[in-house]
Amino acid sequence: MRSFFAAMTLIIFAGCAQSQRQNNNEAKIPEGNPVRSGAKEAVAYFAEGCFWHTEIVFQSLEGVRDAVSGYAGGADIKPDYEKVCAGNTGHAETIGVFYDPSKISFQTLVKAFFASHDPTQLNRQGNDVGTQYRSIAFYSNENEKKLIEEELKKLKESKKYSGTIVSEVKRFEKFYPAETYHQEYILHHPENTYVKLVSVPDYLLFKREFKEGKFKL
Repeated sequence: MRSFFAAMTLIIFAGCAQSQRQNNNEAKIPEGNPVRSGAKEAVAYFAEGCFWHTEIVFQSLEGVRDAVSGYAGGADIKPDYEKVCAGNTGHAETIGVFYDPSKISFQTLVKAFFASHDPTQLNRQGNDVGTQYRSIAFYSNENEKKLIEEELKKLKESKKYSGTIVSEVKRFEKFYPAETYHQEYILHHPENTYVKLVSVPDYLLFKREFKEGKFKL
């Protein structure tokens, strides 16, 4: 996000971390539920660019209780937004997806992951540039790894993308929740310029095109 604003500030963008509180009349934004729903709840982790966007993508799906913005994939044990944006931590902006496996499968989450961003862009998504915006599907066990690799194979065979898919398939190690102001950012800051012109349109496009899952709203 930061590099995007550096290039566009003189035109219209005010910055990814700036906010304005007003009612959102353009789209119904799904809100996460911080209360754990049951003992059978599972967690999946994905990185696909700006975590504001990724958060509402997964929270929109039936069976997902909450999606938490954070950092994963690197070695720094005390990451924060400034350090991650500097590109020195090895972490990517990541979402922890808390879901009910009886209502939505890990496989469907993987499909949503690939459907909600461009997996051929290396260390970026759109004008958000840097290793913190790289594409990663994390796995916690061999079955999850297998499901991710199977979906990757299907995508490659489908010839959907003209470019090479560069998404990492990476074993999950540790997730660090992001600062409080990043959580539910789009819901609380609908008039932020980046939210209006990038995050919400990308989210609505995902909702129109993704047919493998059910939506809450």
